[in-house]
Amino acid sequence: MSLMQRLEKQREGNFDDFADLKKKVHEEIIEKINEDAARHVDISTNQEEYLLKNLEEILDRKAVNSSRSDKARLIREVYNNVVGLGPLEPLLEDPEISEIMVNGPYQVYVERRGKIELAATRFKDNLHVMNVINRIVSLVGRHIDEASPMVDARLKDGSRFNAIIPPLALNGPTVTIRKFFKNPLTSSNLIKFNSVSPKMMSFLEACVKGKMNIIVSGGTGSGKTTLLNVLSGFIPDNERIITIEDSAELQLRQDHVVTLESRPANLEGKGQISIRNLVVNALRMRPDRIIVGEVRSAETLDMLQAMNTGHDGSMTTAHANSPRELTSRLETMILMTGVEIPIKAIRQQIAGGLNIIVHQSRLQDGSRKVVNISEIVGMEGDTILLQDIFIFKQTGVDLTGKLKGNFVATGIRPNFLAKISARGILIKDDWFTN
Repeated sequence: MSLMQRLEKQREGNFDDFADLKKKVHEEIIEKINEDAARHVDISTNQEEYLLKNLEEILDRKAVNSSRSDKARLIREVYNNVVGLGPLEPLLEDPEISEIMVNGPYQVYVERRGKIELAATRFKDNLHVMNVINRIVSLVGRHIDEASPMVDARLKDGSRFNAIIPPLALNGPTVTIRKFFKNPLTSSNLIKFNSVSPKMMSFLEACVKGKMNIIVSGGTGSGKTTLLNVLSGFIPDNERIITIEDSAELQLRQDHVVTLESRPANLEGKGQISIRNLVVNALRMRPDRIIVGEVRSAETLDMLQAMNTGHDGSMTTAHANSPRELTSRLETMILMTGVEIPIKAIRQQIAGGLNIIVHQSRLQDGSRKVVNISEIVGMEGDTILLQDIFIFKQTGVDLTGKLKGNFVATGIRPNFLAKISARGILIKDDWFTN
């Protein structure tokens, strides 16, 4: 049986011969590394060349009958298990995959072009998954075990990594990786992907340059961080920008950027630095703009207070299913601070601090679109008033299952246009007509 046939059996869940061969090669290369280390052989200078050369020699000694391409494939898999991320490496290298979901050792899903599908990738067992998890978290100074069974980390390319292990994860060690684009998406990309119309993007660019306070809302995986990154790119180069995130994902190209990242508690439950702590500290750092990757709880109040006290042009994201629901969620998050604030006062903070809600959705065909751009007009009694400036109007579904629809201007001109114009930003009347 050739290596390719063995590989096919592995893809079907039958590890037998292929797994045994890979295991033996893996054991021999580890033994070789240990022997050379005992003899004080320096392999750190050119580690990849050292490993690949010795792996090939091991296979030659075993007289494995296979094609050159099959042998190279086996060598690469063993190499990935020794120094890389094992079975995850090919998935991370695939540019079409945007998310990787490991549900225990025998079930790996990926998101490809907006659709979730089962991958052929498998791990040997729970220990194999744990080895990969530990390799990742150790590189960023994090720790995971039964006493601390959840961890967030960042891969070397910036991809977002989350792991949760038994006893909390009953399927086995569970990993979720949100891949990081090596070349960040631009406004042109979003227009090309039909995620937003040119008029909407031009309007949002004017809002950013005109220092309007913006919040991007949407569900999980809707593309909030990607859109926030695009909008942040419109900030002029002469401004001091402070970004605050749990795991640094924003890829700002401006020169004057300070990146802050929160820190979880240590094994003793001490040393945590929250997003809220960082927002408060950022106010002392002379920021022109504060960008918070996502508000989830008590930091919402500090962010809104910053927006209400002269830090115009600040931006953040939050989970919500609609612009209207977002205002309710912001109220709830502020109440989580434990500070006794009347509901009306909270709503006044929201209405006074925020100018624009940009709502993004991941639709049933897997596409991500900006479905609402809404202005927060103010208060009427105890109610926050919203008005849509742009909406996405769905008209149907084509034969391939893709949604059909159009981005539509409602015809309403935002009340803050005078403020933008006063800053010397060009406003075009045709943005608000169809």
